[in-house]
Order: sequence, then C-alpha cells, then structure tokens
Amino acid sequence: MKKILAVLFLAFAVVCSAQSIKPEFQAFSGALLKLKKVDKGYHKFQLKVDVAPWAFQAEGEVQAPGGDGDVLITGLFDGELYAVLAYVPSTAAGTDGQEYQVGFFDIMLYYEEEPTKIRNLKFKLLPPANDEWAKGILKDALESGSLLGNVWGGKYERAITKASADPLDKKKLQSMQKRKSRMQSDDDGTISARKRRLEADENEAPAAKKKGKKASSGDNCDAPGMSVKEKRQCQMRNKK
Repeated sequence: MKKILAVLFLAFAVVCSAQSIKPEFQAFSGALLKLKKVDKGYHKFQLKVDVAPWAFQAEGEVQAPGGDGDVLITGLFDGELYAVLAYVPSTAAGTDGQEYQVGFFDIMLYYEEEPTKIRNLKFKLLPPANDEWAKGILKDALESGSLLGNVWGGKYERAITKASADPLDKKKLQSMQKRKSRMQSDDDGTISARKRRLEADENEAPAAKKKGKKASSGDNCDAPGMSVKEKRQCQMRNKK
C-alpha cells in the first residue's frame, strides 16, 4: 500500500511540475540551416545562431513529411523550410554583458507548415554564453521539457503559428548585431568623452592658477582683461 501511495504521489508531483512549465517558441529561417544529403531517409542538419539573445547550435537528423528524400533540399532553397525552437524562458549572462536565452529543450523543422520527424537532437551552447551556470540551466530545461511530451501541436499550436509568422533570418540577425555594436560603441564613446573632459579640466586648472598668479604679481602687463590705463600703470611701475 505504501509503495502504491509513493508511486501515486510521484506521478502527481510530475504532473504538477509539467503543468507549471510554460514553453515559448522562436522561429528561425531556413537560410540559417545547414542540410546534408539524405542518408537512409534522414538528413543531418545544423542550426547555429550566435547573436544575442541566442548563442547555441542544434544538431540532429530530420526526415521529410512522407519520407521524400529530396523535398527538404528543394524546400531549403525555395524558402519553404524553417525551424522552430521550443524553450523555457531562462537567461544567463554572457561574458559580453548581454543576456542569453539558454532554456531550450526541443526543436522542430517545418516544411510548408508540415512538421518533419526529428531524431538524435543535441544542443550545444556557444560563447559568450557557455559557462557552467548556463550549462546547468540548459540541463534543467532539457529535463523539464521532457515532462511536457510532444509540444508540437495541441494547446501550443497557436503559439507555434505566431512564432512561425516572423522567423529570424540573416538580415534580422545582422541588424540585431549592428544595433548591439552601435550601443557598445556609444557607451565607449560616452566614457571616453567623459574621461577626456576630466583630463582637460585637470590640465587647465594648474595653468589657470599659474597664469593668475603671474598677472597678479605685476610682471605681466599684457594680461587679458586689463584696461589700457591698467596696462600703462603696470608698465610705469615696472620701470621704477
């Protein structure tokens, strides 16, 4: 009886844990995919993205809907193939100071909106978001995602469709990279400008102090701000 209760309690805990997980989805253009020729019905594929908030590589094998050996290669060039990443929102700080999503746990390739068959899927974190902390988050996400079972449809279908309508492509990633570089450049410029101003103020202060002292001593009769009368009186005093 105790064993039965323990099993029921564990099953209840697993169900509750799965219900608390709310995955999100991000689509990526087929232009970011690498696909090898079919071998025994499957293509080896790779998706690599290294622009914040993403720094990962996904590898696996994919079979086209219906098992056609050539359709995915054609679809890749025709823009009819794209990937959708499933992830639990979990971020880790990269060495570049940016935040990266590292809570992904599954991926699906779609051909003309039809899901393919994926096997031997592996994820790899890339620099600058691949330290032990980020790897720990990825490990937890993979374990948590496995509790959800098949997420490619059912109650998540609407979220997947929404993500698929606006996939990230090379142009968008390049734009994100340029914006990131421009922000870093602006920050560096602001710091450098502030530093230059401080250095200039420090250099000008002793010079102004020295100049003022010289003028007040009566040795300089051409000091800025002196009237013609004051200059003449100064020159007369120096002659005595």
